[in-house]
Amino acid sequence: MIPVAPQKEPPDFDTKVRKPGQNYLRINRNPTSREFKDSRSQYWRLCLPELRSAYRNLCAYSSVFDPQGTVDHFRPKSTYRNLAYEWSNYRLATELINSNKAESDIVLDPFAITAGWFVLDPATLRVHPEPTLTEHLKGRIQRSIDILKLNGDPFPRYRFEVWRNYVNGKLSLAEVETRYPFIAAEIKRQGIKTAAEKQA
Repeated sequence: MIPVAPQKEPPDFDTKVRKPGQNYLRINRNPTSREFKDSRSQYWRLCLPELRSAYRNLCAYSSVFDPQGTVDHFRPKSTYRNLAYEWSNYRLATELINSNKAESDIVLDPFAITAGWFVLDPATLRVHPEPTLTEHLKGRIQRSIDILKLNGDPFPRYRFEVWRNYVNGKLSLAEVETRYPFIAAEIKRQGIKTAAEKQA
């Protein structure tokens, strides 16, 4: 993961999402997770196009380009009902990451992490905590990696393909930065050269 800058709430968010959501909560004071799955409660879906646009179709947790990204409630809506219809609680996430995160409230917030906390092993392209961090912070980072399954299929495969295509000159660094900014950051940090650069 790389830090994600919070983006401004869309001008019509209050009308489309917050107010209808608050009305729903007035009628249904303590909705269960199952009730929140009812389409009649899911006003947050109405701001999905704006969320995708605001965050350039990048999953906040995996730093992978996904034009089909979903709304993740960073604070679980089943526990933090007052945040169910708040833009500030939304993170764009791939469907798989959203499913993996589920109701967890111990995953690190992409809005609050620091660049360099997550690093790639160039041999395996698995994500790890940066080794010089404190044991406490490394533990928190590792828990996020494990909960989100950032080293589970298909993420290492994606990283391998992107890494290989960059090294072989099929993807420019600018293209990697646009669609896979975490991989681009690691390419730069590790000083990875393309095959052409190595031959020069």
